Amino acid sequence: MTTPHVVQARATCRFRASAEDVFDAWLDPALVREWFGPGLGEMTRVDIDARVGGTFWLVQRRAAGDAVHTGEYLEIDRPRRLVFTWRTPPLTDTSRVIVDIQPLDHGCDVTVTHEMSPEWGPFVDRAASAWQTMMDAMAKVVERG
Repeated sequence: MTTPHVVQARATCRFRASAEDVFDAWLDPALVREWFGPGLGEMTRVDIDARVGGTFWLVQRRAAGDAVHTGEYLEIDRPRRLVFTWRTPPLTDTSRVIVDIQPLDHGCDVTVTHEMSPEWGPFVDRAASAWQTMMDAMAKVVERG
């Protein structure tokens, strides 16, 4: 997104796992299958090309039909920062997701900021809640080892 006029959905989580393990959980297809959209349906496609310029495709079979999420990695700075675009075809709007990871002595703090065009303002709370739910699910996955 090139415009400074955006709305932001933000979610935070403290993990009892290393920053490296949490960072890797964003890019490991097997782990993403476990935490993405918990309880919403079967993950039928998880393709991740984890490099700047690489893309991801996440497809989840839901009651209303397949939910598709795709994007391109803009920044990969293991284990501190991950930035990627976010699209939900068939919609053409592109937003940006920033994952900041702060290593701690015993674990890490993670903040997800989802930057969206102003017209998505009514959905900010819903997006923040969805990211929070996914990070809580991710915590269970990475903390069990």
